[in-house]
Amino acid sequence: MAKAKSSQRKASAPKRAGAVKPRATAAKARARRGSAQRSARSAASKRAPVQKHATAFAAPRELRQQLAELLDGDHAHADFHKAAANWPAHLVGQRPAGAPYTPWQILEHMRIAQWDILNFSLNPQHTSPSWPTGYWPPSESPAPGEWEKSVAAFEHDLEALRRLALDPKQDLFRPIPHGAGQTLLREIMLAADHNSNHLGQLILLRRLQNAWPS
Repeated sequence: MAKAKSSQRKASAPKRAGAVKPRATAAKARARRGSAQRSARSAASKRAPVQKHATAFAAPRELRQQLAELLDGDHAHADFHKAAANWPAHLVGQRPAGAPYTPWQILEHMRIAQWDILNFSLNPQHTSPSWPTGYWPPSESPAPGEWEKSVAAFEHDLEALRRLALDPKQDLFRPIPHGAGQTLLREIMLAADHNSNHLGQLILLRRLQNAWPS
């Protein structure tokens, strides 16, 4: 009997213009909207990897510029050219008291290591020197003209690394195919880090020899 009365109340309820939709109808509408939104997000997510890769590959111009400036090194310390150019020839093979290396040994070590990093980054056939002897010159003093030749070779390879950093065609984040997980970004930062470390040693040796340019 109660069920019959309930049916009568529902049947006799007047229809009101602008009445709120029943909960079931509103829930169905929300479900349809939610399904449409999920479909849109799903379609966007399928496109996202391509868009993300394109951004990582080509867009970070500011990062590339800062890597090039990091290689220059003149924001935190003297640049390489000021430290190494025009070093008095009679001093480049001399070791100040207490120093483990001569200026020539440090310079050649920097050149060889940077050459190795650059060529490893570009050439699958590159073979690195044996460690550690292959990264140091065989003598404490250079032959005539060798200092200038080493300075020029170092600056040439440094410029090549700068061009790599600035080249939008070079993917900074993709692992180097012939490496063991290294990326071009890592190799550029490694070169900058190694150069900065030994550049400080060069500057110290030159100051200990009272040969720092005024």
